[in-house]
Amino acid sequence: QVQLVESGGGLVQPGGSLRLSCTTSGNIFSINAMGWYRQGPGKERELVAHITSSGYIDYGDSVKGRFTISRDNAKNTVYLQMNSLKPEDTAVYYCHANIVTNPLVYGMDYWGKGTLVTVSS
Repeated sequence: QVQLVESGGGLVQPGGSLRLSCTTSGNIFSINAMGWYRQGPGKERELVAHITSSGYIDYGDSVKGRFTISRDNAKNTVYLQMNSLKPEDTAVYYCHANIVTNPLVYGMDYWGKGTLVTVSS
């Protein structure tokens, strides 16, 4: 069974920084894409950042230039460095990974339970 666990959320003032981490565990053969999504109050879930196994990165338009995604393949962990945070970044941040548990089967999508980030003075 595969698990994704996020950490690093919390309360931060506007202009501040936070670093989120997402660790994976379980029966993992390999991990394809990993990423972060968020869902703010009254909003739909949206892409924050996405990184493939080969290192291709994509960001949501609202976070470009402020957030940085990275991954440690040896630790099966993905990170999100968030700088210059704004109140509109307030949301529950969810970790996502496409994970192969059986080399004979395509990867499946897994999600963490989310970590709350609140940007407020």
